[in-house]
Amino acid sequence: MNLTQKDGTVVFDVRVVPRASKSEIIGEHDGALKIRIASPPVDGAANTELIRLLAKKLGVSRGDIEIVGGTTSKNKRIKITNLSQSKLEEMIK
Repeated sequence: MNLTQKDGTVVFDVRVVPRASKSEIIGEHDGALKIRIASPPVDGAANTELIRLLAKKLGVSRGDIEIVGGTTSKNKRIKITNLSQSKLEEMIK
C-alpha cells in the first residue's frame, strides 16, 4: 500500500466504492486501501461516512482524519494524525 509516515502522521491512498450494501474496509487494491461506503456520494455524505468508519476501525478521533486529496473523487488521499504506520497496517488486516 502506498503510504508515508512523518512525525506521527500517516498519509495513504483510498479507493472508495459508494452506495455499497454496508460500510466496510475491503483491503489493499492497486496500491490503495479499498473501502465500501453505504452512503451515496451526495453533499459529502460518503466522505463523512468514510471518516466515521476509519475513526471507528483505527481507534482515533474523527478530528484526527483529514481528506487531503480527491474530495470529489473515488480515489482519495487520507491524512491521519496520532497514528503509526504499524498500527494502521495491523488494523486493516
